Amino acid sequence: MFDRVAQIVRLAETRARERGIAYRGLLAPEEAWTLVQEHPSAKLIDVRSSEELTLIGRVPGALEIEWRQYPEWELNPDFLAEVKARVAPDDFLLLLCRSGVRSREAAELLAREGFRNAFNVLEGFEGDKNAASQRIVAGWKARGLPWSH
Repeated sequence: MFDRVAQIVRLAETRARERGIAYRGLLAPEEAWTLVQEHPSAKLIDVRSSEELTLIGRVPGALEIEWRQYPEWELNPDFLAEVKARVAPDDFLLLLCRSGVRSREAAELLAREGFRNAFNVLEGFEGDKNAASQRIVAGWKARGLPWSH
């Protein structure tokens, strides 16, 4: 177990270094799920809006803390306080949004605020759109990871 977790963390750190990322690492969805299952301090934080969670689906067991609020998509002024109230500073924070953009922003903020173990989950919950504007080719759902409505 520890070897697999360490290998995933090293790979995520390498991806971040190669892209000049200031937070701890970049995780593939399957890697994030493995960390959630095998690392005792891994916390999956879903930063999508409550409307997205209701309409699109949620990840069982994820901490749901909005980064931007629907319908204006303004930053949640309580985001940092909500995170601080629900996790420890050294927890592994695995941030997930719809496509990986908002979770990247949230990971950047958390790293600046002293959370050393902030990771972005690449592809997000649904990934980018295909040629037909459908989100079915990548992401947490498309990879068959746990989710529900």
